[in-house]
Amino acid sequence: MTEATLPTGDPRDDEAAGAEIARLAQIMARLRDPSTGCPWDIEQTFATIAPYTIEEAHEVADAIARQAWDELPGELGDLLLQVVFHAQMAREAGMFGLTEVAAAINGKLISRHPHVFGDESRDKSAAQQVKDWEAIKATERAAKAERGVLDGVALGLPSLTRAVKLQNRAARVGFDWPQTAQVLDKLQEEAAELVAARDSADKAHLTEEMGDLLFVVANLARHLDIDPEEALRSANAKFTRRFASIEAALAARGKRPEDSDLAEMDALWDAAKAAERA
Repeated sequence: MTEATLPTGDPRDDEAAGAEIARLAQIMARLRDPSTGCPWDIEQTFATIAPYTIEEAHEVADAIARQAWDELPGELGDLLLQVVFHAQMAREAGMFGLTEVAAAINGKLISRHPHVFGDESRDKSAAQQVKDWEAIKATERAAKAERGVLDGVALGLPSLTRAVKLQNRAARVGFDWPQTAQVLDKLQEEAAELVAARDSADKAHLTEEMGDLLFVVANLARHLDIDPEEALRSANAKFTRRFASIEAALAARGKRPEDSDLAEMDALWDAAKAAERA
């Protein structure tokens, strides 16, 4: 299949989507108009908008995790706005526009899938396709003069995710523990170092040891083929759910958490955990 023979959906849907995206770009341009736009939008920069971009991506992930499919279009729209916002600011600066943004991802998708858009065979495993994908990305990094193994791993990623990506890069050149048992040994070592630093008055040293421990935890997750961000999100959701059960049980007793004590709340926590496992 070549780019010229790309399949499309209903042409009316394609046209409608294109029209709405064009309308969004026009709305964003109006909001940024120095004379008639919104003062807040006009004041924004790439740096001030970037945190919102990350936040909107997390809200998309949250809607998916909750299977809130009725909310997902709105959340994806919020994320799309971030792309259009950045593109509009770039257009104003004479750098690029929304067309170049779309062209960049279109070209990347086609070049990274030669087994779909080129002559390569599709008769290979998903694991082999991942290896091929990484080889293509390595070629792209070389073309951008990213010579170091760890070059190009985005600084703005969530820290656990970035840790895994850094570790994966290092592992591709052989810098990795071959067995999970060795990672567990390192985890115990780092935990002991954190305990040793616990009573230190040196907050910077304690922070460093905590970072080392979290980095090894991320590495352990990688060796177990677990996404540490997903695991922590699940743990957060579980904590939120069980603490809500504590609050509900206390409310039934005419109390609030601040009116209780650790022993009572811990017993209610155990009850909530047992109820979930029943």
